[in-house]
Amino acid sequence: MAQHPPVILITGGAQGIGKGIAAHFLDKRWRVVICDQNAEAISACRQDFGDPDNLLLITMDVSREPEVASAIEQAARWGKGLDALVNNAGLADPDTGPIELLELDQWQRRIDVNLTGAFLMVKHSVPHLRESQGSIVNMASTRALQSEPDSEAYAASKGGLIAMTHALAISLGPDVRANSISPGWIDVSAWQAHAPSEPQPLSASDHGQHPSGRVGKPEDVAAMVAYLVSPDAGFVTGQNFVIDGGMTRKMIYED
Repeated sequence: MAQHPPVILITGGAQGIGKGIAAHFLDKRWRVVICDQNAEAISACRQDFGDPDNLLLITMDVSREPEVASAIEQAARWGKGLDALVNNAGLADPDTGPIELLELDQWQRRIDVNLTGAFLMVKHSVPHLRESQGSIVNMASTRALQSEPDSEAYAASKGGLIAMTHALAISLGPDVRANSISPGWIDVSAWQAHAPSEPQPLSASDHGQHPSGRVGKPEDVAAMVAYLVSPDAGFVTGQNFVIDGGMTRKMIYED
């Protein structure tokens, strides 16, 4: 790690899981760069987090290489380096309808954002991460491991992200470590740009589907990110960590 306060860049960090990760690292006094395409969500972050010296907000699209290159250079100058990259940006809706009706541009958009966006972020971050002996965390999904109908584009993008992760670990090691996280059901209702003051509570049945006894929270994912980018995980690279309360291990039968 660098001598200055460590710097973490989080794509898709203005709401949902990404915002939860950002909040965690702000509390730990890291310098946090949030990159997000949603200008409204970026504006909400200014209201929610205030204007601390250790936060930089950048509006950008991870699928556009000039914007990616510019954002990373801006972040590295501001933070005097880059210690961790979290590729969290993605199109969240997995349902694209029957495969025979799926338009190529719908397929391509999910690949562009969920997978190519991560590639572009890594490509332009690597020089800074090599210098800091830093770490990459790619946000995949349990849908890379199991599926519901009509989710081929999303599943392919997240499965590709896991494969890219272990390839990066080999290519960039030992200078840079790379791991992925596959979250399951994470309740992000309180972490949206315009979250209600009292989000609708989940049912006992929702929580009961999980062997852990509850649905996940962004804080659960943030805790794993914090471990993976820390020196404690210095012997951990090329791995995919499933954070789903045990749900993908549970056998389910129809009544």
